Amino acid sequence: MSYLKFERPLMINLQESLQKEMIRTNRSGAYSCTTIVDCNTRKYHGLLVVPVPEMDDDNHVLLSSFDCSVIQHGAAFNLGLHKYQGNTFSPNGHKYIQEFDCNKIPTTTYRVGGVILKRETVFQHYQDRILIRYTLVDAHSATTLQFRPFLAFRSVRQFTHENSVASRDYEEVPNGIRTRMYDGYPYLYMQFSKKGEFVFQPDWYRGIEYPKEQERGYSSNEDLYVPGYFSIPIKKGESIVFAASTSESKPRGLKALFTEEAAERTPRDNFIHCLINAAHQFHVHDKNGERYLLAGYPWFKCRARDTFLSLPGLTLSIDEVDYFEDAMKTATRQLRQFMEEKEQTGLIKEMEQPDVPLWALWAIQQYDHKVGSEACMEHYGKLVDDIIDYLSANKHPIVELDDNGLLKVDGTKKAVTWMNSTSKGLPVVPRTGYVIEINALWYNDLCFAEQLANAKGDNERAARLHDMAVKCGEAFVKTFVNPYGYLYDFVDGDKPNLCVRPNMIFPVAFDYSPLTPEQKRSVLDMCTRELLTPKGLRTLSPKSTGYNPMYVGPQAQRDLAYHQGTAWPWLEGFYIEACLKLYKRSRLSFIQRQMIGYEDEMFNHCIGTLPELFDGNPPFRGRGAISFAANVAEILRAAELLETYNE
Repeated sequence: MSYLKFERPLMINLQESLQKEMIRTNRSGAYSCTTIVDCNTRKYHGLLVVPVPEMDDDNHVLLSSFDCSVIQHGAAFNLGLHKYQGNTFSPNGHKYIQEFDCNKIPTTTYRVGGVILKRETVFQHYQDRILIRYTLVDAHSATTLQFRPFLAFRSVRQFTHENSVASRDYEEVPNGIRTRMYDGYPYLYMQFSKKGEFVFQPDWYRGIEYPKEQERGYSSNEDLYVPGYFSIPIKKGESIVFAASTSESKPRGLKALFTEEAAERTPRDNFIHCLINAAHQFHVHDKNGERYLLAGYPWFKCRARDTFLSLPGLTLSIDEVDYFEDAMKTATRQLRQFMEEKEQTGLIKEMEQPDVPLWALWAIQQYDHKVGSEACMEHYGKLVDDIIDYLSANKHPIVELDDNGLLKVDGTKKAVTWMNSTSKGLPVVPRTGYVIEINALWYNDLCFAEQLANAKGDNERAARLHDMAVKCGEAFVKTFVNPYGYLYDFVDGDKPNLCVRPNMIFPVAFDYSPLTPEQKRSVLDMCTRELLTPKGLRTLSPKSTGYNPMYVGPQAQRDLAYHQGTAWPWLEGFYIEACLKLYKRSRLSFIQRQMIGYEDEMFNHCIGTLPELFDGNPPFRGRGAISFAANVAEILRAAELLETYNE
């Protein structure tokens, strides 16, 4: 029985089906994304969306959609679906859908009278090539398929409109054509496994509307160019494979290529397999062979903090140690370039953030858990020492090691932590001075570095690190522990911030913490009472001033809510770790119930993955980016931790 399967009643109900998106990636930065009824609702949606590094560092929508029509007895039945201005949907192809199954590859089954047509899609790994297989399962008379490509040739951040500059030229290639609307773009090759006819019939489809952009307060209309249509006869039981690519395909090999690519896909037949499949989608192999992790889809790029925070869950938790090492190698090179004040060569952004080297050490610590200290020291021993020495010597431009052993940052004018939303150029949450997760990481990392020093017999360094950790730990308790049962989120000089926020969970979850067991339990209980939701920890307690849990409206409104009460699943990964460390098996059933909240999300928002964040109040609706690396990573890591306690 299929896990990700949606029946006809849901598919024809656009109020429900248009809310469910799906994404496929090629592990090289390109993706294909739309709703499960193939109606684009975002400007980021498209059948073939690829990076064009010669132009900029954005992705670009080349092929927006590809409408198929079934022709019988001279009558055409268009299976496409577009939303136009005035809340008009046309041509209403969703009414022919019998079911949608995404167990292994996205498969839509259509029924038009006596015709049953199956449409299956795969994105070729490491190539900018989308493959669609059409199979005529049943038909009682001669059948022809017609295909209309809707072209955009624009950045995902822009729209295209009817204009006289767009080129209408095309060239015939084996079993298809190639074309491009503007100079500077790669050619789009559209080819079939079977020879057909291309009819040049250029036209602009005007006023296509994207409701998700309307919800976000942005412009939402564009025009798409259709150069004509392909016409191919098909027999009962026959399959035809279509390829859209930035390079020429070999028509004779398309069927075999589709079969080969489909066989490599991870079945999404349960919750964990869905998350593993989602984890692989964040992998990026560039043209130089370097490996990265994207922070999320569809608009995030490679970010330093997200890389180190997500790396253990996306690799080690699914037994992919090799990918951890490969991605860490790329990230380490850029991190060293930053520490040595050299020009950075790579895709990772925001390496200057103060917690980045601290999260790098935490990621290495998770590697140590997986492979042991000997292998860890061999791969990363020097890096651990270099990061500790770099921060200890106050070489970081925006981090200062204070005399009391704590790290201090200035976040008044620029956001310097993961709570980085801004309004009118200033941080919405100006976390400055002693920030709790930065210093929880610092204490944990000092102790971990001491552990490695002891393992390699460097007693002098171990003793020095021990003294630093003791000094840091004493100051940590004095600075952040309060008589109200929780920890201050940040302390600016002698002014503590009284807001109840989830960052206090980190010193409870980390391997090394200066807190006593009683203090840890108190913090965990406060997080449970004030912050825990079925979709993660809230970023602010409902009892704190400024609580704003609904991430809706235009950008300015959403910025004010981003970290003021919204819930984030990745935070619950650390909450679950803290629960298990403090209460062991006695909290297993409670944690398992919490995990059910994430399994429900496999069928909502973007199917098979987790979105960026959720509203902090019921019904806890998913918001933001449709697939977010840190969330997938930490729920995978939590599942792995849960499994160890279940054994």
